[in-house]
Amino acid sequence: MNPEERPVLTIAAIDDDSAALALVRAALKQYPVEVLTYTDARNGLEAVLERRPQVVLVDLKMPDMDGLQVLDRIMESAPGTEVMLVTGHYSPESAVEAIRRGAADYITKPVSITGLRERIGKIIEETRRREEAARLDTELLKAHQFEGMIGRSAQMLEVFSRIRRVAPHYRTALVTGATGTGKELVAAALHRLSPAAANRFAVCNCSAVVETLFESELFGHVKGAFTGASQDKPGLLEYANGGTVFLDEIGEMPLEMQSKLLRFLENREIQRVGSPAVRSVDVRVIAATNRDLSELIAEKKFREDLYYRLAVVEIKLPRLTERLEDLPLLVRHMIGEFSAQFNKPIKGLTPRAQLLLSRYNWPGNIRELKSTLGSACMMAAGDTIDVADLPERLRERAGQAGDTDAGALLPLAEVERRYVLRVLEHTGGNKAAAAKILGINRATVYRMTGREPQSEDGDEAEATHA
Repeated sequence: MNPEERPVLTIAAIDDDSAALALVRAALKQYPVEVLTYTDARNGLEAVLERRPQVVLVDLKMPDMDGLQVLDRIMESAPGTEVMLVTGHYSPESAVEAIRRGAADYITKPVSITGLRERIGKIIEETRRREEAARLDTELLKAHQFEGMIGRSAQMLEVFSRIRRVAPHYRTALVTGATGTGKELVAAALHRLSPAAANRFAVCNCSAVVETLFESELFGHVKGAFTGASQDKPGLLEYANGGTVFLDEIGEMPLEMQSKLLRFLENREIQRVGSPAVRSVDVRVIAATNRDLSELIAEKKFREDLYYRLAVVEIKLPRLTERLEDLPLLVRHMIGEFSAQFNKPIKGLTPRAQLLLSRYNWPGNIRELKSTLGSACMMAAGDTIDVADLPERLRERAGQAGDTDAGALLPLAEVERRYVLRVLEHTGGNKAAAAKILGINRATVYRMTGREPQSEDGDEAEATHA
């Protein structure tokens, strides 16, 4: 790599042995990295929390403050930082404990210059890939935004295409989907792309209207029509004349009102409550529901003829779990919005937080995702959202689903297994060499990794080639 390249990474090394720090500086001289070194643990920690380097090498045994204490503080305040513990006093117990508490690696002294260079080289390449991915995500966001909605999944691209095709022509439309999938956004998009875009877009939440006032809400009333009617009032259909009325949660509309709505859709005429006068109204009607209308029809709670009248155009929205390929774009977009709103330079999520989001079942869909990220952005102490910043309900449900990978804590047996696998990777799969480093026998290596033991000859051959 060209030493004149701009620094890709900032690396901090904390060790009370100045010779060890000099070795780190010399080993990484050829890389495009900025190396910060500290012989005092407390000063080094303070600098790390202020400078936020991407990687920290910290000695396990230091006076006043040991490496695990430094690790805990970094994981608490800067969870996006990759911390590698370095020690001249290796033990499997301390290695397991370090990884359980969030360490990315555990390096024994004397530090292998070749091994350190390889590890930092991989991190540099990973950083470049993340930067390139972030750049591509920004471009994808621009390319896959449609009327306030984001999606590149086949399901959402079909929704966008359907909206474009029907918006110029529809008179009535039905939008269906689970709670929080974005039905009002679809209704607003249909309105904005229709010939009625310059006129009003009026919203009625059918589940929030008192049954006795429903007719007045939609059709209006005249003064004295009922107790409390102190003046004439136009209904939403008249108010939005020339525009669009969005009837959210149409499945909650009383049967009597369903009959009157059907009659309006057939003749486009209204009568205010208490008035004999008939008025013609030119308005588009979009209805939405999270209920299964076919079930309501079977239960005689929804008129079948009204359903067919509304569903001349029907747009079905998928659940978030059915379009998980859209999750990274949605997360990046929402974090960008909240970062600007809260004036906090939040870059993104830690890998374990990303894993938790991808494995959660999102019963509240996009609305729940937005609420979750808004809360996490407020809670984040640094520039990265970690598992601890996410709402408790999310962590609990993920844990109930058996998602131990996504949480901050793992069972000790799983931590031990992962460390054994990491040592095996370091030895190129050589079980005999891994067993020697770990201080255990080969049979235990097989047992902890869940692999079938080979013949004794195979192990000896493996050790020979190490």
